Amino acid sequence: MTFDCGAGSRAGIPARAWRVLVACAFAAATSACATLDLEPGKGAIGQPPPVVPAEAPRTTGVEKPPSTEHARLVAMMGGEYRAPAVERYLNTVLAKLAAASDSPGEAYRVTILNTPAVNAFALPSGNLYITRGLLALASDTSEVAAVMAHEIGHVTARHASQRAEQEKRQALIRQVSEAIQPRERGRQVSADSKFSLVSFSREQELEADRIGVMTIGKAGYDPHGAARFLASLGRSTALRAMLFNQNRSDANDLNSSHPSTPERIARATAAARQFGAPGIGDAGRDAWLDVIDNIDFGDDPGEGAIRGRTFSHARLGFGFTAPEGFVLENSAQAVLGIAGGGSEALRLDSVQVGADTPLESYLNSGWVDGLQAASIRPQPVNGLPAALATARAGDWSFRVGVIRLGSDVYRLIFAARALNEEIDRKFRDSIESFRRLPPDETSRLRPFRVAVVTAGSGDSIDTLAARMAIADRPRDYFLMLNGLDKSDRLKAGERYKIVVE
Repeated sequence: MTFDCGAGSRAGIPARAWRVLVACAFAAATSACATLDLEPGKGAIGQPPPVVPAEAPRTTGVEKPPSTEHARLVAMMGGEYRAPAVERYLNTVLAKLAAASDSPGEAYRVTILNTPAVNAFALPSGNLYITRGLLALASDTSEVAAVMAHEIGHVTARHASQRAEQEKRQALIRQVSEAIQPRERGRQVSADSKFSLVSFSREQELEADRIGVMTIGKAGYDPHGAARFLASLGRSTALRAMLFNQNRSDANDLNSSHPSTPERIARATAAARQFGAPGIGDAGRDAWLDVIDNIDFGDDPGEGAIRGRTFSHARLGFGFTAPEGFVLENSAQAVLGIAGGGSEALRLDSVQVGADTPLESYLNSGWVDGLQAASIRPQPVNGLPAALATARAGDWSFRVGVIRLGSDVYRLIFAARALNEEIDRKFRDSIESFRRLPPDETSRLRPFRVAVVTAGSGDSIDTLAARMAIADRPRDYFLMLNGLDKSDRLKAGERYKIVVE
């Protein structure tokens, strides 16, 4: 979380903006972006959608100085994660994949992004981007090779230019239909064209999957790695939905540009079987575990880290604790929280407000629709200037607090179906927990790390899960990180990933 919202940003409260707050919290929990490829405009787990040029993903194979798009994207995705050994290994794999692709003369280079989101994409600069969240999820070399080969598949199949042409065609159809046909018929044509574009995108994803499987197989890697990684992505999505108490189906959503995970797994498996049964090719498990041992996992404390219900930001020097029952999610614009399956939500962000502007005046300046002016009152929080207010919209009630810390004003918005005494107490406890962190405390904030351990003869899933530093559902995280099912058993002498302080 960078909290660079700008003075004119809105908190999304209340009425129609409430839907934004809840949608943001839900999207952060259940985003369908945990896929082999994320096209422009689709957000990643825990991060906002990156601003990616419309023609991405595409690579040129030409080394160039860092472009404006490169710099902007890297900044939005948490900056570059420095891991020279991992980069060298990935570039070695890329070279093998490029040689086995339909365009063997192309050259690729990888940049690791410092975000726990699971994502990979390419820009016209010729660089391939992979998040460290994806690196942690992959269990062997063939799995991460499948991710990169999928991106190469988009390039060799010219999906970017095809999609651009399709978008132009559909835009023209919509424009003409709305101009010459009755309004209702025009809307129907517009909806049909949108569905056509979605179906087109799905077919591109499936084609890139197929090309990716064939490429890693030709390069000598285990072609079944793609299906294994897709299965891990499915577990990741299911776990996050579980954490947020959301009943999310993995059905093929017509509004999604990606096929359902089961369909992709089935097709990837069928493509891999053209090479042979599972076990063929080099999985590269030991080499991969060697290279990712000790990489960071989860949030970067420098951009804000969540530990249970507590959020701490080392660089900005503050922290707060959400009410009991809340699950928090950090994004570049805000901290989002949800509880009760969506019946309660919160958002913390920041704006810059002139030092001579009273907080009470700022609360009543119009950025919160439905604010009850009579409810505004000053109330210092842990020695910091602050003001509180109430807003209402339809069936929803909102408690809003603004706190001045340095040159920034932090805004905590709490939403609930009914503003009763218990809800108000939760809000007060949360906003009163907001505090400035002393330097010695911020210096102790460290990221979690991936540690590779060897299972002993007496070890089980439960014993290794007990060593995880993650407090909430450590067993489920252990299964997800190691591509295991609940019924699986550990093998003595085999190595596995755990998360440690």
